[in-house]
Amino acid sequence: MAQTMQFDLVSPERALASMQASAVQIPGADGDMTAMPDHAPTITTLRPGVLTVEGPDGSQSYAVTGGFADINAQGTSVLAEKAIPTADVTAADMDALITTAKEAVETASADLKDVAAKNVADLEALRSLLNV
Repeated sequence: MAQTMQFDLVSPERALASMQASAVQIPGADGDMTAMPDHAPTITTLRPGVLTVEGPDGSQSYAVTGGFADINAQGTSVLAEKAIPTADVTAADMDALITTAKEAVETASADLKDVAAKNVADLEALRSLLNV
């Protein structure tokens, strides 16, 4: 079994990380998961949460608001809607994300209201977790 795998994290604004990783903890829409070298091929959607990468130089964590993770034996690629290193997240960042999400609930069609409301709850949980 390989010791590390390639990890890449990109958002529409920029590439945030490209490194060797021993594990990536992912806030999946269907539950948290950990990708490791030699992982079975999987594609999952992300929910708002903290994505943590463990590598030879320690761990790094990022707040993500959604997106996709493509996992295979050689590596993990995360395409995030928005991703910010957790150390850089401010209260203003979270306020803006939560306000936008609440507006989406108000304008959502009846069949999407629950999904939009869950997004608000996930963002509020993320804010609490980050203590901002």
